[in-house]
Amino acid sequence: MNRVAATPRSAREGVPPSTPDPNGARPRNPSRVVLQPEKMRRVNRRALLSHLRALGTASRADLAKALGLSQPTAGKIVDELLASGVLEEVAAPSDSAASPPGASARLGRPGRLLRLDSRRPRFLVIRLGVRHTRLAAVPVGDRTEDHWTWERPTPASAREWGRELRRAAAIVRSQDLWGVLVSVPGVVDERDGRVLFSPNLHWTEKVELAALIRGIWDAPVLLVQEERALALGHHALEPALDDFLLVDFGDGVGGAVIVDGRPHANPLPVSGELGHTPVLGNPRRCGCGATGCLETLVSQPGLLASFATAQRRPSASWEALQDHVARRGVVPWLAEALDATGAVIAGAVNVLGLRHVVITGSLTELPAAVMEHLAAAIRRGALWGRFGEIVVQPAPRRRIAGLVTMGLDRLVLPLAGEDHLERTTVRRKTVRAVLRGAAANPANP
Repeated sequence: MNRVAATPRSAREGVPPSTPDPNGARPRNPSRVVLQPEKMRRVNRRALLSHLRALGTASRADLAKALGLSQPTAGKIVDELLASGVLEEVAAPSDSAASPPGASARLGRPGRLLRLDSRRPRFLVIRLGVRHTRLAAVPVGDRTEDHWTWERPTPASAREWGRELRRAAAIVRSQDLWGVLVSVPGVVDERDGRVLFSPNLHWTEKVELAALIRGIWDAPVLLVQEERALALGHHALEPALDDFLLVDFGDGVGGAVIVDGRPHANPLPVSGELGHTPVLGNPRRCGCGATGCLETLVSQPGLLASFATAQRRPSASWEALQDHVARRGVVPWLAEALDATGAVIAGAVNVLGLRHVVITGSLTELPAAVMEHLAAAIRRGALWGRFGEIVVQPAPRRRIAGLVTMGLDRLVLPLAGEDHLERTTVRRKTVRAVLRGAAANPANP
């Protein structure tokens, strides 16, 4: 039997085929749900694929046993996924080295294990960032850290961005795509494929990004809010961690929550906006139109602005800040920013009832003293820290893995007739109206 050092709670407890998808929808009471055969087949396929993603590799018998399926049923699902190119078979490791001297060789066909296909690019993944746009063509079984094959500065308009993507289409291999998966900042309506509000990239609010991309690549397009993609990616590559708050620091500051191995469900598309929490005494103007937002202090531009002011210089480089912290440690202005950040994150942890915080992005690039100071500030403000342990962990960004996870669940194995991001038309129109009003009157959001 294939052994795994650490498996997620869902795998350890043998979650039944009603396992929900990573869009955050919770299953209804199974005693009140009657699944039609076709929907049951889809649910079983998703459950098997989710389990295999957590394990990495497994045999057919292992998967059938873990999911409570008969071997013929599991075998049929596996055959379908092999035929469609989602899975591939690989040779099981030889156990001859572990056999005692003189033991006879095992007879029969060599063992075969299953894993997600890692050979053929199936998705085009795009990271639309405030400063740079990156993309790569990746297979469904890509379990490596982020690796981009094309990168350009993000232009200041949709027209110029589209031109850059057309140039990229001539370079990056993208035949037989199952979909284009795009990580975007801001408030994102993932169901409708629209950016509702983007404080640091306002031009994305005025264009149908999905339609623009479909005009270049003839494939389905999914927009994914960037912190959600990062959180899903972290869980995909560290599946034993089922519950955590991820906070990313870059051109802005944002967060996403994973509970029971899936994103925390929200009734509105606004979530994880930790960077727009006001900090008392902070006079800086934010791109959202408000004054005093946390991200004006601890985003990468905010840190550089504070460093330049402290050094009485017109500007400063990230490398200079890294060197300064390495030599001087956490100086007072930096300590104040980290203390404010710790208080905001601790507040989120107290509300959500979580004990594990994952930090990604620019703060992890600074000397270790910065993360140590931030972790101490979070623990001081987290109530659970008085009774148990609050874990604060730096981690690399794993955006590609998160995008692929969304692509598999939304495009490859969707549940028939199910839209887990569905909201009422009235609510969507209300949200958009509010955001348009905020953008039109930034002084009075």
